[in-house]
Amino acid sequence: MSSWASFLNIRRRGLKLHTMSDTREWSFPDDVQPNQANLSFDLAHALNAVVALRAEIPEDAFTAPILGTERGGSGVVIRDNVVLTIGYLITEASSVWLSTHKGQVIQGYPLAYDQPTGFGLVRALGKLDAQPLELGSSALTENGDRMYMFSHGGVSHGLRTRLSDKREFAGYWEYLLDEALFTTPAHPEWSGAALLNGEGQLIGIGSLLSQEVGDDKVHANMSVPIDALKPILENLLNTGRSGLVPRPWLGLYAGESDGQLLIGGLSAGGPADRAGLRQGDLIVDIGGVRVTDLATFLRTLWAQGPAGVKVPMSIGRNGELLRLEVATVDRNDLLKRPQMH
Repeated sequence: MSSWASFLNIRRRGLKLHTMSDTREWSFPDDVQPNQANLSFDLAHALNAVVALRAEIPEDAFTAPILGTERGGSGVVIRDNVVLTIGYLITEASSVWLSTHKGQVIQGYPLAYDQPTGFGLVRALGKLDAQPLELGSSALTENGDRMYMFSHGGVSHGLRTRLSDKREFAGYWEYLLDEALFTTPAHPEWSGAALLNGEGQLIGIGSLLSQEVGDDKVHANMSVPIDALKPILENLLNTGRSGLVPRPWLGLYAGESDGQLLIGGLSAGGPADRAGLRQGDLIVDIGGVRVTDLATFLRTLWAQGPAGVKVPMSIGRNGELLRLEVATVDRNDLLKRPQMH
């Protein structure tokens, strides 16, 4: 077993999907860390652009039971005093703090959370001592390309990795990316981490850890591609919203099993819960369109209309076929708004 594989095997025992609460000192083995002698970009600049992010969320927040009230990860400076991160770290945050590689600690304001992409933006409430990273193009990357993933913590928290796949990703929480970026080997502190190409440009933000299908059962990081940010960035900066029509939200957690789509859980008091759907129900169709996989289900749901549309569904339960109608909502309406202090 390689030194990196041994290291990850130890580290991932304490991994959490959405937060990084483990603050003990650690570092990657030297043989997988990026080395300035082998890079075409300024490593110090890249390291300084990656900041630590800590957020506090009220106990009565809608997302608190799932994502917790203390969340931590990384973010990347993309404009003067503007930090890009993964959105689940700052959703409903009452306070956000940013820490730079140079030791500066400054308060931030959760400027925007875009549910369709998963991106979050934080504005530093003061002059941030870090220069922005240039945005690259995730579309120009190819499988096998050399990549670098950095979480906050300096070069010892930087990992040489490769793009192993670009493919669709469907999340059970009503989330879908047409083309997500998957890199191996995996970084154990992926939340909000910076994914850079060989030129040192930002091409993605770390979102989660996945186990790749195959003989070796290797772990990979899934990152949200930077190209998904570009069309909505100015709107997010100016208004906190993408400007796109809000999608209908059901408030259910669905998964695929043996060619069927099953409800694994419901958001308490959400639209699906109020309409009478139950955990264990089989989703047969949406608006008369048969659905057997998560991606088709989500695209068919969103094609019914904007948030607020009533969605007819056929549900299998105990051998019976039930027809229900769910009055969808805009999920943003359930979230606490950040307050400027």
